[in-house]
Amino acid sequence: MNLHKLTIGEFSRLCRVTIKTIRHYEKIGLLTPEKVDRYTNYRYYTVGQMQRMLAIRQLKELGFSLEEIATLFNDSSHFPDARMLAEKIDETEQQIQALLHRQSRLQVLLDSRKHHEQMEKITIQSLPGCIVASYKGVIPSYNDLGRVCCEVIGPEMQRLGCECTEPGFCFTRELNKEYTPTDIAIEYCEAVKEARTDSALIQFYELAPVEKAICYKHYGPYDNLYESYCELFSYAQREGYEVLEAPRAVYVDGIWNQEDPAKWLTIIQLPVKQ
Repeated sequence: MNLHKLTIGEFSRLCRVTIKTIRHYEKIGLLTPEKVDRYTNYRYYTVGQMQRMLAIRQLKELGFSLEEIATLFNDSSHFPDARMLAEKIDETEQQIQALLHRQSRLQVLLDSRKHHEQMEKITIQSLPGCIVASYKGVIPSYNDLGRVCCEVIGPEMQRLGCECTEPGFCFTRELNKEYTPTDIAIEYCEAVKEARTDSALIQFYELAPVEKAICYKHYGPYDNLYESYCELFSYAQREGYEVLEAPRAVYVDGIWNQEDPAKWLTIIQLPVKQ
């Protein structure tokens, strides 16, 4: 490579400026090639023009427009005087204030949107009473819940002649006194039209109605349910609610009708009073 005669590609690479930008600068007269081959139309640049490109980049970083930079080069000063620098400082201060104002407005909109999204996730409802078929057992993890429902609970309910309500309603409650990553003790309840004879696996009872419950919509797999529980209990505390019993995880959409875990919907119901 001849450093005294650089092709536009070499000039672009050394100056870290795209060829498109170099051609634009040529078009507006800010940086013209040292030589243009009249036969090939190839453009060549010199090492001295690298200094000019460096000056252009530095002035742009200081907030000077290409038109202002061109004026400086035409005046042969190549650097702004004290007056121009003071004007640019004032202009920058105005831009800072405008950006701070924009940031403030954006923050207000963001807070409003977060509040709106939270209100979409959280509702206060009463829960009707119903007869439930209850199964209490231990599952390795919540990912195994579907398998237990299909292979254990479902067949036993069918054997007992259970007829589920329409629309269907089922939920789980954790029975562990403390967190365990595996071997989770749960109660699984499913609403049925009438009670049948209890068996070793399934017992029937009437679930009492709940006057008030905070209901939280959780979208996604079960392994991050704890995030929703945290947000739900924080909301209850913030709004002055007293928790009456363990929360229920109501399964609306899951592996049985949605292959994509991101589309699973679980509604957490927390019975409370205020």
